[in-house]
Amino acid sequence: MEELIKFVEDEFVTKNEFPEFGAGDTITVYYEIREGEKTRTQFFRGVVIQVKGTGTTKTFTIRKMSGTIGVERIFPLNMPALQKIEINKKGSVRRARIYYFRGLTGKKARIKEKRS
Repeated sequence: MEELIKFVEDEFVTKNEFPEFGAGDTITVYYEIREGEKTRTQFFRGVVIQVKGTGTTKTFTIRKMSGTIGVERIFPLNMPALQKIEINKKGSVRRARIYYFRGLTGKKARIKEKRS
């Protein structure tokens, strides 16, 4: 059964090519929004909290601050509306899922940039 699912995913699901990123990275996601007949591109810029799943079921969660309110959004990696992903900063964190980041405010909510 798993072989059949894998075959269908490989053959029929279109795979988008995006750069590699992980938890702690600051990225900008450009995605398409349809409003009736019109379509427009909107972006969401924030810190990646987690990357979850594998293959076609891979998703990632981004958190940004809108004023004093934290906003999180989950994006499937193979969503057809995703246009592009830009990596703004590579973050240096020790965890794969940085849920503790939700409770931090002010200067504590900064993530060190990874040296390359």
